[in-house]
Amino acid sequence: MDYRIVDVDESNRDRYCVCFEEWSDEMKEAGDRKCRWYETMKDRGLGVKLAEDGDGTLSGLIQYVPAEYAPLTDGNYYFIYCIWVHGYKKGIGDRRGRGMGQALLKAAEEDILRRGAEGIAAWGLSLPFWMKASWYRKQGYRTVQKDGIRRLLWKPLKEDAEPPRWYSHRKLGLNPPEGKVTVTSVVNGICPVSNLANVRAASVSSEWGPDVIFREIDSTDPDILREWGADNSLYINNREIVLGPPLGKKKIRRAIARELKIAGRK
Repeated sequence: MDYRIVDVDESNRDRYCVCFEEWSDEMKEAGDRKCRWYETMKDRGLGVKLAEDGDGTLSGLIQYVPAEYAPLTDGNYYFIYCIWVHGYKKGIGDRRGRGMGQALLKAAEEDILRRGAEGIAAWGLSLPFWMKASWYRKQGYRTVQKDGIRRLLWKPLKEDAEPPRWYSHRKLGLNPPEGKVTVTSVVNGICPVSNLANVRAASVSSEWGPDVIFREIDSTDPDILREWGADNSLYINNREIVLGPPLGKKKIRRAIARELKIAGRK
């Protein structure tokens, strides 16, 4: 094995905050929100493990939070937000295919077990690209809930541990005053893709002046998270907009224009 698993610290925090993609203009556009999220969460039970290649290059990460900060029902478990191994040709190049993801998951599971949790939840997709649910199943997780292409996966650490569920209630975007459109961004900061959508939604909203009201909802607050039933979402009026792949301004602009037309504004 030509890599090792290390903790995040002051020496590698900045690279972690951009997911090792210093070369990416989109990362720069997303701003420093992930770093601010890390500073908020590091004393709230956040766990982060990084994979460092034999040449000292950081190439992979896993991040996980206690149940109260997860977009799921309560319990004594941890939620894995993502496992990421750099797979682009740019920057440090493709570092996948060497078992780095498995090593990160094993390190996280050992850490979560030491913390006294009863189980581990994760999410994946049924389609064969990023965050594949099938990969988790190969690591001993089982699917406990389906929502479109999303899968909620679970690995008990105690025999009688009950798996969580996604929130059955999701609050929609805030209703605008008559003749206006409200753009509501629910964001916690963990994911650059969501942070980028938030920045772009705020920018596009400003193009219409007072006809479009932009509101940002900080879901790092567990009460807010439970009120909305979502950690990272974008709503234009009561229509949810898919965040990934990275949401472009053109799509946001079209969605706002549609709602303005419905509202009777040009």
